[in-house]
Amino acid sequence: MPYLVAVTLLWAFSFSLIGVYLAGAVDSYFSVFSRILMATLLFFPFMRWRQPPRLAAGLMACGALQLGLMYLFYYQSFLLLTVPEVLIFTVLTPVYVTLIYDLLHKRFNPGYLLTAALAVLGALVIRFNGLTQDYWLGFAVVQGANLCFALGQVGYKVLIERYQPSTSQHHLFGYFYLGALAIVLPAWWILGTQNYPTTSLQWGILLWLGIGASGLGYFLWNKGATLVNAGALAIMNNALVPAGLLVNLFIWSRDADLPRLALGGTILLASLLINEKWINKKRLNKNT
Repeated sequence: MPYLVAVTLLWAFSFSLIGVYLAGAVDSYFSVFSRILMATLLFFPFMRWRQPPRLAAGLMACGALQLGLMYLFYYQSFLLLTVPEVLIFTVLTPVYVTLIYDLLHKRFNPGYLLTAALAVLGALVIRFNGLTQDYWLGFAVVQGANLCFALGQVGYKVLIERYQPSTSQHHLFGYFYLGALAIVLPAWWILGTQNYPTTSLQWGILLWLGIGASGLGYFLWNKGATLVNAGALAIMNNALVPAGLLVNLFIWSRDADLPRLALGGTILLASLLINEKWINKKRLNKNT
């Protein structure tokens, strides 16, 4: 749990740094590529290449999902939504985490669909008077990012549980970044523009995001995921929302419709409480 708490605090600033200084000013594909390249170079010297092929391939697949595809969705969402909206809409990630973990263990309960529908209602409340095509597209893009993020971290947790490698995780994590790099490099090459950073501040933010948020952050988060149960992992995914909102609203003083944001956010958080109650009920029934 300490790993997850530390990374939550680390990532709380990333939302606003991207939304305030990079989104719309620096090509999103280049931003994603540069972050993952720096993270790959950070862990490359520690890699131990003699690993079971399925474990190595699985780690690369997790990186491709959790970091590669997720970032491609994530950066695009900032072009369609405000930072608070992006944060609020990440609230569905814990639902995906618990659902995917159950599916991988051959369990399924349709009650999770109720919490997802309630979360969509909360999203509707936030912008009821201003629904636009960009808004709905942005909501869908964020859900793509959420799903990829959930698939990657749950997949990593399950891989470590099944293989129980004797090698320390920092010797394996380079595969994770190589998988992500295999996605974002061709995406940047094909879809990227010439909007590179033009100021030292923008370059500095990319450096921080690459080494700190992406490099150390994802390693510590995934390592922490292997040390807690799926329920705790889901809850900590949700902790990113209030932490990121507080940073954005109080440090950057961004304008927001606070009453509507609070109401919509409350409905979204209620979906998680129902989800957690459902999980606890299942555990109780299993133990009786």
